[in-house]
Amino acid sequence: QVQLVESGGGLVQAGGSLRLSCVASGRTFSRGAMGWFRQAPGKEREFVAAIRWSGGSTTSVDYADSVKGRFTISRDNVKNTVYLQMNSLKPEDTAVYYCAADPVITIATMSQNYHYWGQGTQVTVSS
Repeated sequence: QVQLVESGGGLVQAGGSLRLSCVASGRTFSRGAMGWFRQAPGKEREFVAAIRWSGGSTTSVDYADSVKGRFTISRDNVKNTVYLQMNSLKPEDTAVYYCAADPVITIATMSQNYHYWGQGTQVTVSS
């Protein structure tokens, strides 16, 4: 059974930083994609960042325009873990952040392409 477990959320002041982690168990995703999405109250779930295998030992990353330059996604295939380093946080980053993973994916920015999801972790940024 595949499980994704997020951690690292919390309350932080604007301008602060948080690091989210997502540990996958049950299968590996080293040749697929792992990503982060978020959902704020009253809004639809939106793409944040993704990292995907792009052949050989290379990976590719994608970011939403709203987080470029502030967030960094990375992964540790040995630990089967993906991270999201969030810097210069803004109140509009407040949301539940979800980890997603798929063993085979072509478009990593679309939530419907992910088969596995975590339960989410709350991030709240105060002004």
